[in-house]
Amino acid sequence: MKINATAQQIKEEFQFTLSKFSHEIRNPVSLINSELQMMANTHPDVVTYENWNDIMDNLDYIKELLNELSNYNNAGSISPKDTDITSYLQNILSSIRPTLDYLNITLESDFPASLPVISIDRLKIRQALLNLLRNAQESISHPNGKILVTAVPFKKGVCISVSDNGCGIPPEKTTEIFNPFVTFKSTGTGLGLAVTRQIIEAHHGHIEIESQPDHGSTFRIFLG
Repeated sequence: MKINATAQQIKEEFQFTLSKFSHEIRNPVSLINSELQMMANTHPDVVTYENWNDIMDNLDYIKELLNELSNYNNAGSISPKDTDITSYLQNILSSIRPTLDYLNITLESDFPASLPVISIDRLKIRQALLNLLRNAQESISHPNGKILVTAVPFKKGVCISVSDNGCGIPPEKTTEIFNPFVTFKSTGTGLGLAVTRQIIEAHHGHIEIESQPDHGSTFRIFLG
């Protein structure tokens, strides 16, 4: 009991530190962004400076990181509502399909016409699933990319799987990918999968991964 209490205390202190850090950094970043925009408006020739785009890209990365930190800190706060999972998943897949079509990645789905109604935070679970779908998308660099989303009843809830035929993850690294700031991509904050796990665990569910290098990965979410 004491060990669990200590672990919870450490987690809360860590999240408080991240929240304070994010808040203290966000204000000057916003000021810098505004000042650069004013500079570009009053002196248009500045945008021709050879490193201008690099400066703006780095600023965008900092803003993305701050947003991800906010998502990570708020992932455990949920407002569940009873949800028809079948139509819910269909709506999410419809929203991302145009992007995948543009990237020539085939999106397939396989779930029954009726799945159990379960109580979830619709915005947070959507965020978790979109994180997994984006992760699957970014793992694919060949012309025959495919992502498969399946869902089946599991006990009193559902198991939702997101599979891809991308680059896969070495076995020794699968235990690390849900940790904050861990990423094996050249870009990214390393917080997407950490946020996803936080959201799933806040729903008293869990997430698993099965992956094979050069063959792809499958993430399974158990809810309900």
